[in-house]
Amino acid sequence: MTLSIGFSPCPNDTFIFDALVNKKIDTGDLNFEPVLEDVQTLNKWAIESKLDVTKLSYAVLPQVLEHYRVLNSGSALGNGVGPLLITKTQSELPVEEHLIAIPGEHTTAHLLFSLKYPLAKNKIFLRYDLIEAFVLAGKGLGVIIHENRFTYADKGLKKITDLGDYWEQEMQSPIPLGGIVMKKAFDRSLQQRVDALIRQSVEYAFQNYPTLNDYIRLHSQEMSEEVMRKHIDLYVNERSLALGKVGREAVLKLADVYCRMHNLTIDPSEVFV
Repeated sequence: MTLSIGFSPCPNDTFIFDALVNKKIDTGDLNFEPVLEDVQTLNKWAIESKLDVTKLSYAVLPQVLEHYRVLNSGSALGNGVGPLLITKTQSELPVEEHLIAIPGEHTTAHLLFSLKYPLAKNKIFLRYDLIEAFVLAGKGLGVIIHENRFTYADKGLKKITDLGDYWEQEMQSPIPLGGIVMKKAFDRSLQQRVDALIRQSVEYAFQNYPTLNDYIRLHSQEMSEEVMRKHIDLYVNERSLALGKVGREAVLKLADVYCRMHNLTIDPSEVFV
């Protein structure tokens, strides 16, 4: 059986999925067809139920639970990992009066920004790797994620708010950025098997780290090795092996925030494999 699997080309995802998609671990009769895209595209496709298994922003989870369940392995969740709101020049104007670039409408970054700044409506949605240039051009503020966390200060940009820190202080919970979901149409035993294989893939990656394999390098050619490792160190941790009780509670907290904002409800028993 061949399963389509979507994830981003960022070092944390290629680190996690290299062994799985490149057969460095024994996957038996299962083959995985990787589809690498930016997180906003993956979120959109999850809403459309396009892929069998996919990475997504946890902010979009309530919209896809009709078709998907969350796997325990492969998540990006932790402390000090959240998106940052940045500026080129300090301004006395409140954030709400600026144009703000957000890395996708359905991203966790957008949800956290909306939680912190509920009155901010002047937004533009850009691919995450275009936001630094938007801010540098003086067009407005930007919410950055991924490797841009490590490069913005070197370009003279300044942090206004750490949105992840805001979440942690308000919710007393680690920030659930993204996770892996699998279609409910597959039986539970197959979901659990795929979950176990992703965990094996993460374990394999950790066993060979800090060596950066060719798969990571191939998809991160514009990054230095230092930035690649910082990216992996920030977003891949013990919660990437298994969400655990704390991780599942954090995911449900974020889903609850989204549901309250949009007057929705979910059944917690239907969320996880």
